[in-house]
Amino acid sequence: MSAATKKPGHHGHRERLRDRFLKGGAGALAEYEMVELLLFQAVARRDTKPIAKALIARFGSYAGVLRAEPAELQTVDGVGKSAAVAIRVVAEAAALLGREESLGGEVLNSWDRLVAYLRTRMAHEKRECFRVLFLDTRNRLIGDEEQQRGTVNHTPVYPREVMKRALELTASAVILVHNHPSGDPSPSKADIDMTRQVRDVGKSLGIVLHDHVIVARGGHSSFRAMGLLD
Repeated sequence: MSAATKKPGHHGHRERLRDRFLKGGAGALAEYEMVELLLFQAVARRDTKPIAKALIARFGSYAGVLRAEPAELQTVDGVGKSAAVAIRVVAEAAALLGREESLGGEVLNSWDRLVAYLRTRMAHEKRECFRVLFLDTRNRLIGDEEQQRGTVNHTPVYPREVMKRALELTASAVILVHNHPSGDPSPSKADIDMTRQVRDVGKSLGIVLHDHVIVARGGHSSFRAMGLLD
């Protein structure tokens, strides 16, 4: 290639990085280089290596970068809204792929895969999130929705709203899920009381509460397994 046609330095670097990824996959790249690939989609005229390294330093790993909230990502110099969106799109795509692979059939027959999906999706959240899995008469997933997002130790839950949504989806059963950012998956008294309220409202409508799962960095707990739904 002549000097007249040679690509500018950072453009050549981008092509080389793309080629390495296409030939060897993620295993051929360092974690910061994987972040660079994401940044290429949103940062056109800037060297992305320092930004990628700063993101890894700030969030600890490639997975940590993907789990970060958009507002947190934008505290790193060089990361604007477009870059934050590009990163979050990849994180959400990975979560959706995990859901499809884990919950493609009867949910109750894939319990270990369900818990693995839920922990990947929620265990590292920094705020409490409450979601509901809606199931049909054959216990297949027809809805997976985050209902509320709260503080570091509390999420308001409204049992009648949960069941109202179940009726809208013509669900026959539900599984409640929320996370504990503290890392301890043990249920609180408030968790137990709320769960029993949802169970009782569901009974009056013919909708079964199969379980309430709490996920955390330290593991998970199942209300059904603990005998808290008897």
